[in-house]
Amino acid sequence: MRYKILAVVTAFLINGTSCSPTKVKSEKAAEPEWQTLFNGHDLDGWIPKIHHHETGENYRNTFRVKDEAILVSYDAYDEGFDERYGHLFYKQPFATFHLKWEYRFTDEWLADAPSYTYRNSGVMFHSQSPESILNEQDWPISVEYQMLAEAESGVERPTGNMCSPGTEVYFEGEMDPRHCINSTSATYPWDEWVKAELIVFEDSLVIHKVNGDTVLRYTKPQIGGGVANGYDPAIKVDGKLLKDGYIGLQSEGQGVLFRNIQIKDLAEDR
Repeated sequence: MRYKILAVVTAFLINGTSCSPTKVKSEKAAEPEWQTLFNGHDLDGWIPKIHHHETGENYRNTFRVKDEAILVSYDAYDEGFDERYGHLFYKQPFATFHLKWEYRFTDEWLADAPSYTYRNSGVMFHSQSPESILNEQDWPISVEYQMLAEAESGVERPTGNMCSPGTEVYFEGEMDPRHCINSTSATYPWDEWVKAELIVFEDSLVIHKVNGDTVLRYTKPQIGGGVANGYDPAIKVDGKLLKDGYIGLQSEGQGVLFRNIQIKDLAEDR
């Protein structure tokens, strides 16, 4: 199914191009409202899934609330990281939506985590459900809005990139074999709050924004490729287009804060 709002939203909200007054008025009248996914007080509505552990087990209080933000912390990891890649999933799936949040990193990083996780986190979307992720599965089959910060002074490290555990996407009209595709964003210091946005139209168009600027676009997110391990083979149907799925906040050894998490459901049929 394709949405009548796609052309207008893409042109008006994203490209900044003009639309006719009649169309703009019509779209404004039907515009859905923002919903708050995180209440700022507790993790109600969110489900943790951490590698090696059962769905719902928040190992060593990895995910917690601090100062009206979701904090990812490892201060109780007495035995080290041990590949405990984790995700905090919202309780329901979404298909066509506009998600926005703010994030910044903390100065906590576990030295036994892989080096690439340094000042690195992300938000997964179109993910398999947390209940379907096996205990020894490292990453969910999903698409990731990757968040990075400066790791080395003067070295560019854009944020708002795309990574694809167990998935593939089309970039510039062709299937792109890369696991991660860099955005065109600036490089930001680790301790600065960054505004992130993700606009998704089912299995057609995905747009990443950073601090209000469009930094990446791609199409046809689908199951395929590698990177994810330990999954149920019945779930990984390569070539299957991803029309919907769950949203998850990542933990992979780097401390990070998420706040002001809101979503606008853009689906035509509610």
